[in-house]
Amino acid sequence: MGMPLTGYPRGMSLLRPVLPGDLPPERLALLVIDLQVAYLCDGPLADRRDDLVAGANELAAWCRRRGSPVVSVRTEHRRDGSTWTLNMREDDEGFAFAGDADAQLLPELELVGAHELVKTRDSAFVRTGLDHWLTDAGVEAVLLCGVSTHTCVAATAADAYARDLDVFPVVDAIASHRPAWHGPALELLRQEYRLQTPTWGSVVAAGVRR
Repeated sequence: MGMPLTGYPRGMSLLRPVLPGDLPPERLALLVIDLQVAYLCDGPLADRRDDLVAGANELAAWCRRRGSPVVSVRTEHRRDGSTWTLNMREDDEGFAFAGDADAQLLPELELVGAHELVKTRDSAFVRTGLDHWLTDAGVEAVLLCGVSTHTCVAATAADAYARDLDVFPVVDAIASHRPAWHGPALELLRQEYRLQTPTWGSVVAAGVRR
């Protein structure tokens, strides 16, 4: 259960950086989550595809300029069901199979030099080695962009917070396949975990600190 807020505005901690750009470059990483063909080729997220790609590309370019690492995370499953979630097993229906076109990143993404990870669960931290990679890289805070807000983004944010990382979900670079749940999921992250949710424009406008 979350602790009561004390003394400072909701969503703000005096112990945390005000903006991602306040951090030294090597201490901040960008996590690009599930911007794959399977999730953005149709349905509610298809209408957000251009905006999400633009945000991710701008954030990745900003990180490259300042020397901050970028991690590209995508979901991929095996056809034999060995990697499927409980819901997938219950429905007897898999998706994003290894080698299929829909499991690939969107071709318009510009993530040159990004560290690539494959996951099989909502959180990018589950069985991927991401936590060890971030620790070895000296990362203490993460920017999050991608889909979906109420599932993979929220689960990754909660797991990052549990590992004592500062977390910044970039509000206009994430979206949900259930649009009505986007706002409540963000509000939960703001209120329960006191996460700040900047726009990508405010992040890149901070310039490059070296």
